[in-house]
Parts: sequence; structure tokens; C-alpha cells
Amino acid sequence: MDRRSFLRNSALGGTAAAASTLAAPAIAQSARTLTFVTTWGRGLAGVHDSAQYCADSINALSDGTLNVDLRAAGELVGAFEVFDAVSAGQADMYHGVDYYFLGQHPALSFFSQIPFGMTFMEFNNWYYHQGGMELAEELYPIFGLKAFPAGNTGPQSGGWFANEINGPEDFQGLKFRMPGLGGQVLGKLGASVQNLPGAEVYQALASGAIDGTEWIGPWADESAGFQEITNIYYTAGFHEPGPNLNLVVNRDVWDDLTPAQQSAIEQTARASNIWTMTLFMANNSSALQRLQAGGVQVREFPDSVWDAFGQAAEEVIQESMDDPIYAQCYDSYMESLRSSASWISRSQGTFSEQRNRVLGI
Repeated sequence: MDRRSFLRNSALGGTAAAASTLAAPAIAQSARTLTFVTTWGRGLAGVHDSAQYCADSINALSDGTLNVDLRAAGELVGAFEVFDAVSAGQADMYHGVDYYFLGQHPALSFFSQIPFGMTFMEFNNWYYHQGGMELAEELYPIFGLKAFPAGNTGPQSGGWFANEINGPEDFQGLKFRMPGLGGQVLGKLGASVQNLPGAEVYQALASGAIDGTEWIGPWADESAGFQEITNIYYTAGFHEPGPNLNLVVNRDVWDDLTPAQQSAIEQTARASNIWTMTLFMANNSSALQRLQAGGVQVREFPDSVWDAFGQAAEEVIQESMDDPIYAQCYDSYMESLRSSASWISRSQGTFSEQRNRVLGI
């Protein structure tokens, strides 16, 4: 039995149970109800907003033929269970970041984030124009899924710490929350890495279960309240310069939708991709000013730490190269990254540096 068949017929009775549960309201409302789960706790700034935007937009664009029932993390399945739930047909679609699911396949890192990887613009260059979409269509169907980029947080912060980081040795034994390949990098530096859903991070930091954490950036971090626990904040991180959030649909559900309904989902994802990114960028600067006014100390990692991040990141990224899909994604991703970065540094990079110098920013 292949993986897709196994998952479809596994826990909670698989597709049949889900279909029987949803049949009555879908018929009663003359609309098809799609159960939409997320990796985000309800109310988490930016990321839950992105999922809500997707749900509302699909409902509107489908002209009443779809009814998206949004369930935040923990309301139907846990944050780290959404991939399997949708793959198995227990839910119809999810919104989340796929580095939470690297245990399913290491190549999912390229459709979420790799350390020292792509920014928002660079990822979209790759995905839409330089082979990324085609590779996603090789990877996600293995699990009975159809994936669309549907948001980005922009560059994420290095994180919150109880003490300053003066050298790579300061990560030795540090209990730090960081998921994905970034967490594996910190593990190479001796950290005890914790992979916690966003809704659980504040309590873990407040209780001392972890010594530090990264989350997203100033606006989302301020909303989460981390400044109430510690005031040392590193604003630039190596791990997520442009993490992609996906809207992922069960493949059988997708194939059963009408072309108009499929278009409503696809166009919603494209719109949410821009909307979510700009939501974070519009709020981060003012949030950082408020944090600093409240006593938060903004720091930058020293060069020795950046060098250690880089060396460990290369080791981590190379460890899965024996998987053919991973290797294919890596080659395509890096070729596109080098191409985009070369032009951006010579155009936008130089312009931004000179503009900020002239305007005194």
C-alpha cells in the first residue's frame, strides 16, 4: 500500500468519516464546506490574519459555492498535525509553514525556508518563473497534496535572549526555540533546540523551559509579549530571510472542485502572498520603535557568530543531498538564488544604500 493510500485510510476513519461529517452542512447551505486547519493559534498577529484572509477571500471569490470553515491550531488538530490531517483527508486544506514537517520530506525546506536562503522577492522569482512551481508539483503529490504560496513574513528576527551573544560558544547548552533547518544549525553550535508551536512559545519562555526564542519580527513579537520576559533582542537572523507560508489542499478535494472554485483558491493564494508580506512590513518599524521606547535593547550578532552560522548551515543543508528530489530542488533553488541576488545587489541593493545615505535614514 502506498503512503497516500495508507494516510487516507488511517486515523479518524480517513476521508469517509470526514465526508460524512461535512455532507449535511454542505447540502443544507447549497455550498461545499471545506475544513481549513492551520499551524497558527487563533489571534497570532500576521500569520492567523493571513489564514483568515485566505478563508474570507475564497468564500467571496467562489460566489457562494464554497464555505471555508477556518479552524486555528488546536481547535480540530494540533499545529504540527495539519500536514497529515490534510494528506489523510481528515481536513480539506491547511495554512502553515512547511518546515514544521521536514520529517515528512527534507525538500519541504525549499518551499518554506533554508538558512541563508531566499528573500520574499527571490523566492517568488524562483517559484513562478525559474522552476520552483514545477518542483512543487513533483513533491507535494507524493503526499496527496496541492500547494500554493500564500504569504510571507519577510526577514525574521534573530530572536530574544536572556543574555547577550558575544561568540558562537554562547549557544552551547542554550535552550532555544527555533524550528526547521535553522534549529538544526543551532544544534550544530551546541544549543538544545526546541520546536514549539507559536501559541506555546510565550509560556515556555516565561516559565524558563526555554532560554530564548525566535518568532517572526517586531510586530508579531510585540503582540506575543516577549518583551515582558526579556529585553535583549537581535533584529537580524540567518534562519528565515523570507519564509514562505503555504496554502495546501488535499489533492482529491482539489481534483473534485470546479475550475471556477480552483481558480478562487489559486487567486486567493496569490493575493494573500502579497497582502501578508505587506502586512508585516507595514507594521514592523513602528513596533520596533515601541519596543525600544519600552526598554528593549536591540543587538546584532558579531561577525564570528555569523561565520559560525554560515559554516553550520552549509553542513546542515548538505546532509540530505542523497535524496534525489531534495538534490534537484537544491540545484534549482541555488541557481535561481545566485541569479536573483546578483542583479538585486547591483540594482536595488546599491540604490537602497545610496538613498538611505542621501536621506539620512
